[in-house]
Amino acid sequence: MSRAGRPPELEVTPELTIPKLFVRKAQEYGQRVAIREKEFGIWRPITWAAYLENVRLFALGLTAIGLQPEDKVAMIGDNRPEGLFAEMATLCAGGVAVWLFQDALLEEVQYIVDHCDARFLVAEGQEEVDKALAIKARCPKLSRIIWDDPKGMRGYQDPALIRFSEVQRLGRELADREPGRFEALVEQGRGDDVCLLFYTSGTTAKPKGALLTHTNMLKMGQNLLRVDPCQGTDDFVSFLPLAWIGEQMMSISCGLMAGFTLNFPEEPETVLANLREIGPHTIFSSARFYEQMVRTVQVKYLDASRLKRKTYELALGIGYRLADCKLAKRPAPWIWRVLGLVADQAVHRKLRDHLGLSGIRNAYSGGSALGPDYFRFFHAIGVNLKQIYGQTEIAGISVVHRSDDIKFDTVGKPIPETEVRITPEGEIVSRSPSIFKGYYKDPMETAKALRDGWLYSGDTGFLDPDGHLVFFDRTKDVFTLSDGSRFSPMFLESRLKFSPYVKDAWVLGHLRPFAAAVICIDGSVVGKWAEDNHIAYTSYSELSQDPRVCTLIQAEIQRVNARLPAAARVRRFLNLHKEFDADDEELTRTRKLRRAFLEERYHDPVQAIYNGAERVGMGTTVTYEDGRVAQVKADLRIVEVPDAGER
Repeated sequence: MSRAGRPPELEVTPELTIPKLFVRKAQEYGQRVAIREKEFGIWRPITWAAYLENVRLFALGLTAIGLQPEDKVAMIGDNRPEGLFAEMATLCAGGVAVWLFQDALLEEVQYIVDHCDARFLVAEGQEEVDKALAIKARCPKLSRIIWDDPKGMRGYQDPALIRFSEVQRLGRELADREPGRFEALVEQGRGDDVCLLFYTSGTTAKPKGALLTHTNMLKMGQNLLRVDPCQGTDDFVSFLPLAWIGEQMMSISCGLMAGFTLNFPEEPETVLANLREIGPHTIFSSARFYEQMVRTVQVKYLDASRLKRKTYELALGIGYRLADCKLAKRPAPWIWRVLGLVADQAVHRKLRDHLGLSGIRNAYSGGSALGPDYFRFFHAIGVNLKQIYGQTEIAGISVVHRSDDIKFDTVGKPIPETEVRITPEGEIVSRSPSIFKGYYKDPMETAKALRDGWLYSGDTGFLDPDGHLVFFDRTKDVFTLSDGSRFSPMFLESRLKFSPYVKDAWVLGHLRPFAAAVICIDGSVVGKWAEDNHIAYTSYSELSQDPRVCTLIQAEIQRVNARLPAAARVRRFLNLHKEFDADDEELTRTRKLRRAFLEERYHDPVQAIYNGAERVGMGTTVTYEDGRVAQVKADLRIVEVPDAGER
């Protein structure tokens, strides 16, 4: 044991691969619980031994139906043990796993499956199988579609289809014929072999496929755990899409390195309830997830009695005071520490438990920068929330906050073995053992991203005097007003979304005279406010354009403006008649705004904002979950925001 009481650190050698580490851990842990899945209201445990056996049979089954080393296996479905078995089995057999977002549209699925030359596709159930069959004719290399969930699958006779259990049966037969075949497959891999092909979110163009090696992933997991160690007895809830590098970072890289238990929620809609049941020690999610958590609390606050609201306000105020002292690295006066204990007992502990964060040691936010308002809130209620900065091309992470060194306006310091510097143009560049091999079939983009061993991020930022990285925005998304003033729209959007009434915000202003915003109201919260104020409405569209709702949002923007420099203040806004939707191509599958697409789609409203108009007509094509499309027309109000004056 080390002086810190932890076992000696694993050495990541050139020969070490994810499958070799997986087999080693499974043999070591045996009957310990590796995975839990909630099914039919019951948490179903799966031991490491059972995990290994499922992977072994599926890997051999893939081999039996023709998988060759470096073949691509596409995967689509919810976070389930079978998906994890399929991914690990693909890697064990020498293949490359390619995850797709479950809610991806047909053209997105077709593009990725065809572009990556996938020979096999693992689909969860009927919905995913239907997508696979619909694109099969346009993906000539796709030969087999493997499915698992039998619901609705009766009558499917396509010869390309084969059931998950049948693949495992074929694997069992191969194991009987060749007893050492699985071990031989695992041993043939090396650390610099590509194991994962991850497609970037594609905010402005077709997604690019980033090639990541075993060493990339293992080194990243090792270095994050050097900052924040996890234990084999820890629990982690896996609920983000496995098509997102952040989930792979935690579930695969850190999961294998630490040996903690992965917990899969029953449904995406039950995540918060399942979090409360498990009480995980570590949580990783997107900024939007934490924003939604805060929104949940704000909604309950708005619906509470006057006494409960007052108690909450007092406790939160005490929490803010203590959090500010801690983060400023100065001792809090004893009276505030005493008040903090009272506030924690009365409010904060119950709140953490309600959010499923009662057992949290480290909570991470990644994907996009989380606004300082959210950081202050979570630290005020006793949650050790940290920002992660990274990208798919560096296996997920290069920078993270330390527990004793958190700043709301930064994303932390580089993890071990990672260097970060800023180019004269202000671009963030990184160097580490986790930098990807390049983009699949795209040497030109690879050459742009990789130069002399450094990864050029396309992000703008700077290093503060303490060595913290300040992430400003994507270089292409930093806005310059017509007078030369610069601001970050993403920062402003985060501030606007801290309001419980604002679900989404799109900030405008590049090469224009002032900042403006397109707001998507939160229909449920604003709807409750409307009911309390005796405002009748029949639809989201009607509610969003009610003059009293516009006045409500105007006041929220004024509050945000009061804390901003003049250049970044929103001068005009409109409430959109609908929410932004990934199916309408307005958001990426990781819920980022596709700004260029929005500018094109909402050209007329944007022009009206800057032309001084008071109203603008709008017609939009929307796509429903079943694939139907419809035209939605609306008359949108454009609202001035009075200047709150200089701070």
